[in-house]
Amino acid sequence: MDLERHDFQLDELAERIAKGDHRLVALQVPEGLKIQALEIIDEIESRTDANVILSGDPCYGACDLVHNKMGSMGIDLVAHMGHSQMNIDSGIETQFIEVTYDGDPELSPALPFLHQHREMARARLKESGEEQTAESEEEAQEKFLDSVGRVAPLSDAKLGLVGAIQHLHLLPEFKQRLEDAGFDVTIPVGGARLSFPGQVLGCNYSGDDPSIGHYFFLGSGDFHPIGLVLHTGKPLTMLDPYTGDAREMGRKQIDRILRQRFGLIMQVDGAKVFGILIGEKPGQMRRNLAMRMKRMLERHDRKGYLIALEYIGPELIDFYPVDAFVNTACPRIAIDDSTRYSKPLITPFELEVALGEKKWEEGYRFDEIP
Repeated sequence: MDLERHDFQLDELAERIAKGDHRLVALQVPEGLKIQALEIIDEIESRTDANVILSGDPCYGACDLVHNKMGSMGIDLVAHMGHSQMNIDSGIETQFIEVTYDGDPELSPALPFLHQHREMARARLKESGEEQTAESEEEAQEKFLDSVGRVAPLSDAKLGLVGAIQHLHLLPEFKQRLEDAGFDVTIPVGGARLSFPGQVLGCNYSGDDPSIGHYFFLGSGDFHPIGLVLHTGKPLTMLDPYTGDAREMGRKQIDRILRQRFGLIMQVDGAKVFGILIGEKPGQMRRNLAMRMKRMLERHDRKGYLIALEYIGPELIDFYPVDAFVNTACPRIAIDDSTRYSKPLITPFELEVALGEKKWEEGYRFDEIP
């Protein structure tokens, strides 16, 4: 990420610092931006009288906010870059800076995938009206593993246009281009955790609805697309504004993840003792969910221990004498990092399936924070 092609809204930030007479400012940036962080600090300090402290801890989203520990240093303003504001309060005045990129890629590389996915959505829409027959346990498990067509019936086959925060300003123009290419396009609007239409997060896909049959994502990396396909079971085309390259979130990749999740659920079938992880970060703390998991385990004659951490890693939990862990912190920890742990690390939904509280035929459900 270079400073010339990204808008970091430094003029607005400098104006707020001066207006509020802020003297000690914390800078919080995502991992991909940290290499530019010192240059950003130079810009801020050259324009204001404030000193800037860089938060060197990992930052993966707007849920991952600087809070009480930085506040004890005397920080009176946090400049949080690369994410939009959520419905959470860290207790410290924070300016969220979305950071936009000026790239405008061509649509044409994405069209072959979009046409293919539209046909898949139309076929599934047609199947939605057909009467469903009872399934055997084996058939139900196969449906659970099916990465496309495993969720609730569709009401339409529209194209859902979404993007990462840096590229949301492109959505109105791309909606027009896609409609000119013959697609019926909608920009979904999500819940309170999402600030803008078309926005997706790694933990929230609340804009999805039955009228959307397939997705088009503007952004880079697999982080958001994997979560969206796991959550919806719908095909997705990706267009990277940084490179102009298009590809699909392939069925092979999603199938691999689903089979891995299936294997972990089967592993914990006989587990008796669980560690239930609670995130201490302001936007990831789901204490009530953790307590519900503990009560559910007790109903099934299992034991659950509540363990709270700010950062979760194998070196911090693997030594506990439990059979498996249930993650109620950031949903992506269980999906992205499960192979790093020596014991099964599962989501609350996966625990419900393992205990028989949820049925295989309901399909896989990606863990979300509402």
